[in-house]
Amino acid sequence: MSGDPENSCWQAGARAVSAPQRMVLVVAVALIDVDGRVLLARRPPGKTMAGLWEFPGGKVQPGETPENALIRELNEELGIDTWASCLAPLAFASHSYPDFHLLMPLYACRTWKGRPQPREGQELAWVAKQNFDHFQMPPADVPLLPMLREWL
Repeated sequence: MSGDPENSCWQAGARAVSAPQRMVLVVAVALIDVDGRVLLARRPPGKTMAGLWEFPGGKVQPGETPENALIRELNEELGIDTWASCLAPLAFASHSYPDFHLLMPLYACRTWKGRPQPREGQELAWVAKQNFDHFQMPPADVPLLPMLREWL
């Protein structure tokens, strides 16, 4: 019943209130190839969460839209070009890490120019949806996988 204090959702929400954290806006994309596979990138040694697999993307700079940030990041990280009209909003993650809170819109993209190349020391893998669980991902990314599987 809505508004019922015995509701476990309400109780969990009441416990979630905590001290304010620094908010970080990051944008990510599920690049989808003609076979329906999604490109994942492995964080290189020396970076936070090194060795974990993630969706390509990066931080949104001040004054930048999420779409423009994603277009920039894809060019910098993978050497590919795409356009805002090719980015379909799919889902978002909202996750508290120990020292910041991450807000991450996830877009889907099936159209780009160029062949993705690892330009920042990362490893790349094209992954079929049934194999997502074989790739360890950061905690913020994990809840996005069921939605992406269903969408694909």
